[in-house]
Amino acid sequence: MAIKIWNTLTNTKEYFKPQKEGFVSMYVCGVTPYDQVHLGHARAYVVFDIIKRHFLQRGYKVTHIQNFTDVDDKIIKRASEKSIQPSQLAQMYIDDYFSQMDKLNVLKAQEYPRVTSMITDIINFIKELVAKGFAYNVDGDVYFPVEKFKNYGKLSKRKLDNLKIGARVNVCDEKVSAYDFALWKKTKKNEPEEVSWDSPWSKGRPGWHIECSVMSSHFLGDTIDIHGGGQDLIFPHHENEIAQSEAKTGRQFVKYWIHNGFVTVNKEKMSKSLNNFFTLETIFEKYNPRIVRYYLLTQHYSSPLDFSDINLNSAKNALQGLDDAYLRLTSNISEEILELKDKDLIELKEKFLLSLDDDFNSEKALSYLHELKSIILNELFSSNKERLASFKKMFEDFSEKSLGIVLPKEESSNDYLQNLFIERNQARKNKNWQESDRLRDILNAKGYKIIDNKDGTSILVKKI
Repeated sequence: MAIKIWNTLTNTKEYFKPQKEGFVSMYVCGVTPYDQVHLGHARAYVVFDIIKRHFLQRGYKVTHIQNFTDVDDKIIKRASEKSIQPSQLAQMYIDDYFSQMDKLNVLKAQEYPRVTSMITDIINFIKELVAKGFAYNVDGDVYFPVEKFKNYGKLSKRKLDNLKIGARVNVCDEKVSAYDFALWKKTKKNEPEEVSWDSPWSKGRPGWHIECSVMSSHFLGDTIDIHGGGQDLIFPHHENEIAQSEAKTGRQFVKYWIHNGFVTVNKEKMSKSLNNFFTLETIFEKYNPRIVRYYLLTQHYSSPLDFSDINLNSAKNALQGLDDAYLRLTSNISEEILELKDKDLIELKEKFLLSLDDDFNSEKALSYLHELKSIILNELFSSNKERLASFKKMFEDFSEKSLGIVLPKEESSNDYLQNLFIERNQARKNKNWQESDRLRDILNAKGYKIIDNKDGTSILVKKI
C-alpha cells in the first residue's frame, strides 16, 4: 500500500510519507460565512472528504482541522446591510454550512476553530514575527515584508519581480512594497465594537492570511502533512501562509499541498456577476444531494468540473442504476459475510483501492463500482448465496465507506404505498396486466418505481 499525491508545491506526484507513521494531519481552509454555501464549496469539501475517507480505509488515523473565518470585511458589510451583528450573520451561515454538508454526507472535522476564538494566539504569532524582523507597523496596521522571505512564490511559482498588482493585492503608500500583506488591521471608522480587539499596535482585527497559519499550528503543530483548498487559494492565501509560518518557525510549513479544480457552469466560470452562481440550497431543491455528491466524484479532483442540467441528469441516471442493482441484491439475500473469499472479487477490491491510492482518483473508482454492479446483475439469481453476500459487502464498502454515497433502502414505511404495491403484485400474479399497469403508474406518479425481477418477485424503490 502506497498512496501517491500530486503536490502543488513540487508539481510532481509523490509517495505520501507522514511525519508520524500511521497518522495524518490535515488542514483544510474553511468558509467565510457571509453567505450561503455554494457549489464551489461543495466540490472542495467533498474532495477532502474522499481524501480523508481513503486514508481511514487504508488504516490511518486522521486529524482533520477546518476553520471558519468568522470576522471579515464581507461579513461586516453584509451584517450592516441586514442590520444585525457580524457574529449573528456568521452563525447563521455556519449553521447553513453544516446543514448542507450533512446532506452531502461529508464527515465532520475534529475541530472547527473560529478566528474570533483565536485572537490571543494570533497576536502572539504576530509579536514573534515582529521580533524576528518579519513584520512592521504603519500607524496601527501591521504588514509582512514579502521581499524579506527569500522563497516567496515557491508554491504559486510566481517571481516577485514579475508579479503584477491584481485584484487581491492592495496598494498602500505607507507599505514598503505593494505586495506586503496585512497581519493586523486597525479598526476602521464605524466598524462594530465586536469585531475589534486590543493589541500592541492598535485596536483592530487580524488580516486574512495570518488566521489559518495560527489555527493550523495551534491544532497540528509547526509542520502539517496535508493542507489544501481550492485552486483560487494558491495565491495569495496559501503563498502568504507559507511565508509567515516559515518565517516564524524556520521549519517547513506543509509537506503536501492539495488543490481542487474550479467549478464552471455550462463551460463558464461560476460567478455572481454572470448570474450563474448557485447555492446548494437552490440546487437541492431540484436534485437529491446524493446525485450532487455522485456528480462531484465523476471528475478527478484537480480537473475543472462543469455543472449543467445535462451532466446532473446523467449522474442521476447512473446513480439510479447503482441503486436499483443494490436493492435487487439486498432483496435477494439475507446472510452477511465479513471476508471476501473469491479471487476475482478480491482483485476488484484491490483495483478500486489502488485507483484511490493514485492521487484519490474518484472517477476511476466509480468505474469499478459500476463494474461490480454489472457482475451483480449477471449473477443476481445465482444459488451461491455466500458470493451474493460478498457482493453486498463490497458494494457497501465501495459506495458508503470510500465514496461516501449513502445507499438506498427498499421502501416499506408507508402503509398506503405498501398496499398499492401489494395490490399491484396480486394483479400481476393474476395476470391482470391492465390493473397491474394502472397501479404501477399511480406509484410512478408518486415518485416510486417498481423493479420486477425475473424470478417473479418485485421491489418498490423511491426514485431520486
